[in-house]
Amino acid sequence: MDFLWILIAFAFGLLARELTLPPLVGFLLAGFVLNAFGLEPTPLLDELASMGITLMLFTIGLKLDIRTLVRPEVWGSTLVQSSSWILLAVVVLPIPTWLGLSHIFEVDIVTAALVAFALSFSSTVAVVKMLEEASELKVRHGRLAIGILIVQDIIAVIFLVAATGEIPTEYALGLLLLPLARPFLHWVLQRVGHGELLPLTGLFLAYGGYELFYALGVKGDLGALVMGIVVAGHTKSSELYKTLMNFKDLFLIGFFLSIGFTALPTVDMIPIVSGLVALLLLKFILFYFTFVLFGLSGRVSYLTALALSNYSEFGLIVADMGVDQGWISNEWLVMIAIAMSVSFLISTVLFRRAHHLYASYYRIINRFERVGAHQTIRIPKELDVLIVGMGRVGKGAYQSLQREGVTAVSGLESDSERVTWLKNQSFEVISGDADDLEFWQQACRSDIRLVMLSLPSQQEMRATIQMMKLSGYQGSIAAVARYDDERTELLELGVDVAFNYYAEVGAGFAAECRHLLGTSNDK
Repeated sequence: MDFLWILIAFAFGLLARELTLPPLVGFLLAGFVLNAFGLEPTPLLDELASMGITLMLFTIGLKLDIRTLVRPEVWGSTLVQSSSWILLAVVVLPIPTWLGLSHIFEVDIVTAALVAFALSFSSTVAVVKMLEEASELKVRHGRLAIGILIVQDIIAVIFLVAATGEIPTEYALGLLLLPLARPFLHWVLQRVGHGELLPLTGLFLAYGGYELFYALGVKGDLGALVMGIVVAGHTKSSELYKTLMNFKDLFLIGFFLSIGFTALPTVDMIPIVSGLVALLLLKFILFYFTFVLFGLSGRVSYLTALALSNYSEFGLIVADMGVDQGWISNEWLVMIAIAMSVSFLISTVLFRRAHHLYASYYRIINRFERVGAHQTIRIPKELDVLIVGMGRVGKGAYQSLQREGVTAVSGLESDSERVTWLKNQSFEVISGDADDLEFWQQACRSDIRLVMLSLPSQQEMRATIQMMKLSGYQGSIAAVARYDDERTELLELGVDVAFNYYAEVGAGFAAECRHLLGTSNDK
């Protein structure tokens, strides 16, 4: 039976990829298909789902700057948007009943309030997955989205404590001392090396944090997140993050499959589910205008709102608790599950086209932003080469060009912290997003002759090339690819030179060492 799940998940994931959709869309559909055929999930599937979410939160912690949580646009916008959403949803949800359109699922004030609260949260799993695929976890709208998700998780913990009466034990206050273990945990990371002990250490820390918090009466997933924050900043935290990524992605397949086993709709539910899905537009509008209210640019407000415009798996927990308490009927649990699944599909597909949509409607999107909210990017007029992405490859290319006498070179980097670090190292770096149409419109007015793309994601590479074409860039383009199929795709997109990193690094290594062979022969 387990092999059947793997087979169906693989088949639908591959089908989604062939249709240029994210594989997680296929995994969601696979869960519904298995459910429709009457198959029952086993404890193994639930375990994989739980492990995937725990690992995901731990890896978020590894990348999180805790200072982002205290910014007004994070906690303030979360409280304003959530309050506005709940108030409006409480008014909107009973309307079908008042109009006599729904006699099957009557909506009283208690049901409306609980359903509105359950749908106020955004899905941590779906949002992080989308941001990771686009390599946008560390750009401004990515950081803002993650910060809001964490504040929502904190609200969730408070609600569960208040609603269930399960108060954390008196020893839970000791968790505040957890940062004091930071030096010891960093020492452990330093000693485990780079082999198989490193991912095992990551698994131990993630699930150890979960079990510690759970044992003290606090939400276990929050413990995994906090443990990631505690060990973040170590020189090995980035390596640990990359090591755990494949484990996390594999385990999360179990989560997306399990969603399909939650429920199947009946014909009577379709109008209500359609209405809940339609409310996603309201959620997007509230997020967008809340961010604009807090002084963010139209672009950041739009991208963050689009990422967060879905329903969360936490809604199922709230609905299930509401059923146990007799506050809502069991049918609402089913309808929330279906609406959540559809919201995953919609937000995932739309976010993949987010930058293209922005390029088409940026004047409308930016119309409502405050004066001075839009970031002004200064690009040197005399600039021959622009290196997009200043990671190890981009930084190495910059230094190589400098050694060869190319001085009119600059880097473009979206991570503001890395920009600061690079500038302190005397690098010429522009802070901005590679897939920002307005940046490329401005860049086209300079003398850039060559753009070198060294971005970590093929999806981000595609989006950047598309923005360059839309802005009218006429210079040369070079890019770094990891695999032959990615190199072929880049060339088809119009890249002049696509450097296969893994295939050609050996040639570069040999070229660097060739002089040693000549010295040996001279002797």
